[in-house]
Amino acid sequence: MRKKVTIQQIANQAGVSKFSVSRTLTGKPGVSERTRELIVHVAEQLGYYNHMPISVSDSSAARSGDAGQINKETRNRGTILVLFPNVRFQNYDSAYWGPILEGVTTQLNEYGLDILTVTEPSHDNLFSLLNPEAIRGTITVGAVSSASLFDLHKLGIPVVMIDHMDASLCCDMIFTDNQTSMRELMQLLVTKGFRSFQFVGNKTEAYSFFERWTVFRLVLEQFGIACNQNEMLLKGTFEDIGQALTDMQGTLPEVFVCMNDATALDLIEQLSRHGIKTPDECLVTGFDHINDLHSISVTVHVNKKMLGMRAVDQMLWRIANPEAPMEKKQLAAELVIRNQLSVPTRGNEEAAISNN
Repeated sequence: MRKKVTIQQIANQAGVSKFSVSRTLTGKPGVSERTRELIVHVAEQLGYYNHMPISVSDSSAARSGDAGQINKETRNRGTILVLFPNVRFQNYDSAYWGPILEGVTTQLNEYGLDILTVTEPSHDNLFSLLNPEAIRGTITVGAVSSASLFDLHKLGIPVVMIDHMDASLCCDMIFTDNQTSMRELMQLLVTKGFRSFQFVGNKTEAYSFFERWTVFRLVLEQFGIACNQNEMLLKGTFEDIGQALTDMQGTLPEVFVCMNDATALDLIEQLSRHGIKTPDECLVTGFDHINDLHSISVTVHVNKKMLGMRAVDQMLWRIANPEAPMEKKQLAAELVIRNQLSVPTRGNEEAAISNN
């Protein structure tokens, strides 16, 4: 348990009187703007705001997601660390992760909280160059490593994870409702008459992907449809997808269910190289809705910016309620249907795949 930072410590560090510190921290007049900024800066550096609870009215507003109801006294209360992995495609330029990061930063700005964005370093101690006393909480974006999560656990500060789950750390999590969305997608296809499916993508890359794969299989089992899965397609790389299509030799499914839109795009390119037209000869579905390509017959719209915003809301609530049980929140998503869903008509019983 960290010792509480006192007004006297702040006054000594800033070189001002306790009177000035007290009036600044309580929001009262009588202190120059320059002195006030100095006191707030020193208080943040010493970790003073980490020990200040957010008022009940503030936490209620955070729970409802209404930034306008957050009391202005929550401003300048330390820094929220935003941590994302050192992975090439997980950054602000990503069609998926970019809007999530935008949602996080937008909401933190609305609440007047400072932001420290860090790419996960490769060295062992994540916080060797940081002052953890000045950090009120951490929001992780995507698949941060177990080692880094363990470092966060040792700090004892709140953590909210977006689109990731790890046994190394019990904390609040924000997800898309993958299971419900995938069930709706699969049931739609089955009720339209489709009976042969292949899942495409590495289900081990993310917890969300594993959820989608699990529901894919469960729905097939529910309707008595055999899951004759091509294992090569579960590797998910561009090259493996191409090799799988070559090896299928005339066993093209009616639907390729891809773990996300990015994988669907790779599949469509490989299908084109093999002389297969979509959606004429087979359907391709995606997830995440990162583009409007009509070759992807069905995808799932994920409100990516809202994922980031709700993570900030949860962080504020967690700071105000540190002893409450950890929560896993799921945001609903919507199917996006771009093409008429009809079972492809083929000249033979199965569409042939060329060996190009």
